[in-house]
Amino acid sequence: MPEPFGVYVHVPFCARRCDYCAFATWDDRHHLQQSYMEALLADVQRTPLPLATSVFVGGGTPTLVDPELLAAVLQAIPLAADAEVTVECNPDDVTVAMLSTYRSAGVSRVSIGVQSMQAHVLGSLGRSHVPSNVVAAVEAVREAGIPTFNLDLIYGAAGETLDDWRATLESALALDPPHLSAYALTIEAGTPLANEPHRFPDDDDLADKYELADELLTDAGRANYEVSNWALPGHECRHNILYWQQGDYIGFGSAAHSHRAGRRWWNLRTPERYMAAVKAGDTTEAAGEQLDADTRRLEGLQLALRMRDGVPVSALDVDGLDGLVESDGVRVRLTRSGRLLANEVSMRLR
Repeated sequence: MPEPFGVYVHVPFCARRCDYCAFATWDDRHHLQQSYMEALLADVQRTPLPLATSVFVGGGTPTLVDPELLAAVLQAIPLAADAEVTVECNPDDVTVAMLSTYRSAGVSRVSIGVQSMQAHVLGSLGRSHVPSNVVAAVEAVREAGIPTFNLDLIYGAAGETLDDWRATLESALALDPPHLSAYALTIEAGTPLANEPHRFPDDDDLADKYELADELLTDAGRANYEVSNWALPGHECRHNILYWQQGDYIGFGSAAHSHRAGRRWWNLRTPERYMAAVKAGDTTEAAGEQLDADTRRLEGLQLALRMRDGVPVSALDVDGLDGLVESDGVRVRLTRSGRLLANEVSMRLR
């Protein structure tokens, strides 16, 4: 088995921007789609790559672009045997034909942006899909023969009660997903949500909803393996684990990030500038940084603390952390309560 190595592909187009989104995405540049995908293909083809053990196509909304164009990009990436290849999907866009095209290009996993199964909560988030489309999308995943999938959820929207969140979790579990992600709504500068303090989530409400999610998902056999992620055994997202373990990866597309041997860099942010750089045969890198050994070590511990295996006992001062961590004498792991305070606990790493 080759060394873990990841490839990230960024598709920056969206039908509309969600109120909470701060990603490098655009809803007014659909005329660039074909040229952008051709630039992606050219960029992949000109870049020497080791065999990728995982590929992740994110955005934006990858399902907005012609699936044949996306398939061409994926087929240009050299894959290790049994590589995990994930595409983020908007439930409004998914069809069996689309997923069959993905499958023929090596896609083995899709991540469906559900966020909520309650229509009024989706409206509060600025999402456009309806819950019934999620059900249809999951059926299409199974019909197309995609081996595994994730449902992506967000909790804490204005107007979402604990009962609403419970209903979303129960509806999601009824679809029998091998993997679920559940993220607390966060306020990002420059988003519509950031300008409306009355819609900000409440910390106590977020804590109640996280604890409910962990209870229901764990009882349903989905084990928590990272603070915000639960999966059946063997269905953990290998690409995200690569990030959390500080592995090497290359990002293609506007604003995509990369990491190799302690150096991080990121691409030109706009699709136009990215496309122009590829066309000119120039680098697409906008800027980068080299991490010193101490910074890399501490970041590694901060990421590891969020995961199921935790950190070595020598890495964390546990004095006063009763109830937040547990130890077997070799490793220290966050408890459910500790996961709610992961950032605070990480301040005690050494």
